[in-house]
Amino acid sequence: MLARRLRAAPITIPTLLAVAIFLAWIPLDGGQAITRWAPGGILVVALLALAVFGLPWSWRGLGAPVRIAALGLAAFTAWSFLSIAWADDQGIALEGADRTLLYLAVFLLFALWPQRPATAAWVLGLWTVGVGAIALITLIRVGTLADPTRLFDYDRLLRPVGYANAQPATWLMAFWPAVTLAATGRVPFWLRGLFAALAVVLMDTALLSLSRGALLSLPVVVLLLVALVPGRLRNIAALVPIAGAAALALPKVLDVGDAIDANPQGDVPAACAAVFHTILILAVAAGVVVAAVAAWETFRPPSERAAARIRTGWRGLVVAGAVVGVIGGLVVVGNPVHRVDHAWQSFKGGYSDNTGSSNRLTAGLGSSRYDFYRVALNVFAEHPIAGAGADNFFQDYLQHGTSTETPKYPHNFALRTLSQTGLIGTLLLFGALGAALVAAWRGMRAAGRDPLAAAVAGGATLGFFYWIAHGMSDWFWEWAGLGAPAFALLGLACALAPRADVREETAEAAASPRLARAPLLLAGGAAVLLLAAAVVLAGPWLAQRDVDAAAKVYTSRPFEAYSRLDRAARLNPLSDQPALIKGSIALRYGDLPRAQAAFQDALARNPRGQYATLELGGIASVQGDRATAQRLLDRASALAPRDENAREAARVARAGHVVNLVKLNQRLLESGEQLAG
Repeated sequence: MLARRLRAAPITIPTLLAVAIFLAWIPLDGGQAITRWAPGGILVVALLALAVFGLPWSWRGLGAPVRIAALGLAAFTAWSFLSIAWADDQGIALEGADRTLLYLAVFLLFALWPQRPATAAWVLGLWTVGVGAIALITLIRVGTLADPTRLFDYDRLLRPVGYANAQPATWLMAFWPAVTLAATGRVPFWLRGLFAALAVVLMDTALLSLSRGALLSLPVVVLLLVALVPGRLRNIAALVPIAGAAALALPKVLDVGDAIDANPQGDVPAACAAVFHTILILAVAAGVVVAAVAAWETFRPPSERAAARIRTGWRGLVVAGAVVGVIGGLVVVGNPVHRVDHAWQSFKGGYSDNTGSSNRLTAGLGSSRYDFYRVALNVFAEHPIAGAGADNFFQDYLQHGTSTETPKYPHNFALRTLSQTGLIGTLLLFGALGAALVAAWRGMRAAGRDPLAAAVAGGATLGFFYWIAHGMSDWFWEWAGLGAPAFALLGLACALAPRADVREETAEAAASPRLARAPLLLAGGAAVLLLAAAVVLAGPWLAQRDVDAAAKVYTSRPFEAYSRLDRAARLNPLSDQPALIKGSIALRYGDLPRAQAAFQDALARNPRGQYATLELGGIASVQGDRATAQRLLDRASALAPRDENAREAARVARAGHVVNLVKLNQRLLESGEQLAG
């Protein structure tokens, strides 16, 4: 039976291999760095090439929404590469465009070929189980390590992903497919219980990271589950024991953070062991409840009359639960106007507003994101049509930000698109996503033929929606280990949408030599594009490998480091990073001519590079060129007005003294502006 299903949907094998790549990224710091995701990205492009040339497919048979989505996303990818031409930092723009290319390849691999509900369920289910297994392993480590604090950043679970907000997103993207698969009657009862148990593990492991963005995104996706996904009562019936079990573990989850804050050396292992055992017991309990109900439904299905009474009863319970929930929420929240005003004030006020709360989840919305968003909107106002260039935000924030942070990204999916790709890029991307969601909705509505299609398409779409919702307050577009699975989920939902009958098209092509040649021309063009995609992904990846290797050996083998950095500069001729690091190494060895040449090279690649400007100003001061030193140091201060090191160096030069390069670089090192600049 499995072989027959795979023959009916042969794209299943390549998509399962892509799923294996996504799972492999999770313990590799979540697949964020280009050295982590680019090799997998090249493999995804290779899988797409194998599918294009090895599997039958029809462009006309895709349906209009999928065609529009594919063309729109391809156009957005091309626009991202084109934006390199006007970006100040062309190296980071190339990396951003490469990441967009990865998302395009993933979406095409999962969306262009039709899936059967059963094979799509295998793809979604194995990814969900894989993510759940990694979450369970993480939870086991939390509960059994002698020093579990090394998995945390203060009181927030950080490992294995490496970022306390990306950590819960990794788990919660898989939570929603786990819920819909646990709810459908087309999945065996024991698997439904497994999905329910894993959902509890995913939710509570996510809560250990104390992410406010995750917490705020959950009700949005719950509403979408109720409003959009067919089988509403089934989904709610599965969600109730899962959410109840996860909620019962919440006090123990919060105890871990309190223990770390209060006594990291004493009570933390006990608190971590307690939360592990609690979550495990509650997950098993939820799984048993869901499996038992599913077994009863399978082996003793209710009559139509009994089923109607159950549906009526559930509707009453849902309405009553909603009323109780609203009333309870109002009681807990209090005056909603006051709460909204307090949230807005804390959001604008930054981190200082959090000091009055003992727990991060209830501490308001204080952070630096208000300032990030302000700068991003200003960048959009300055470049409304074309944007500032893919991933170009760092220099603008250095110059115009007011917080103590120096973010590389705006921490908002919509503002990232607006500020970096302008109105043109925004229309292309959101038009493509809108069309894809229409196709996903059609995939959900295919439940009339098979309810499993609704569960798979609905769960996959909800996983994508979660990535979008949480990404509206974080830099998840730039996190390839999250973005690639998100586009895979969206593509999988599109693959379940009804397809057009292409038999007439095939007969017409056979009768017409001109039409028969069209697939050959299309295949040739696809081969060129796929080869180019592999090349543009490989260059920055291999260059970054050399940069990382140079940073490891420069203290003992500086000339090997220089050689690696020169090769990195050739592999990625747009990036200023190899030259910045080469100049920094040369300064530490007192080689001013080499350092000066390297920083001039870096500035030629990125004219707004503040670090290269500052170092060149310091070198000019040491060389006695006061006019050049003053000009460069004043510009370094203008490029980063909050940089006390640049201001101090400019004051020294203005007073007629020589800048002490050793002390300057020591201060830069202490303030975190290390080799990478």
